[in-house]
Amino acid sequence: MASKLLQLQKKAADATGYAAKHGNAYYKQLMEQNKQYVQEPPTVEKCQLLSNQLLYTRLASIPGRREAFWKEVDYLKQLWKNKEELNIENAGIAALFGLECFAWFCAGEIIGRGFTITGYHV
Repeated sequence: MASKLLQLQKKAADATGYAAKHGNAYYKQLMEQNKQYVQEPPTVEKCQLLSNQLLYTRLASIPGRREAFWKEVDYLKQLWKNKEELNIENAGIAALFGLECFAWFCAGEIIGRGFTITGYHV
């Protein structure tokens, strides 16, 4: 166990050294490639403005997403009424919709536990 800890420490030290040596060049390259996304001037106030714009834009999109959700639910209701005409494609769509609902439920549970999988919070 002690030898594995020493190996891990050595790998961490190597990674830190590599980051210290090449980190500045990587940062400059990354910023150069993505300069079209940088707002001028890059200040705290500008970041706060962008954060507020993102929040309220997402809030404004809720009615449209809600409407799309209810259209999908209505479509599924129609499929259920006409289930004798159900084909493989429509069954697959219904299964994917159910899987998506389950995935959102699981994501909500993880978020509710503070982004932990097991519920153990450090």
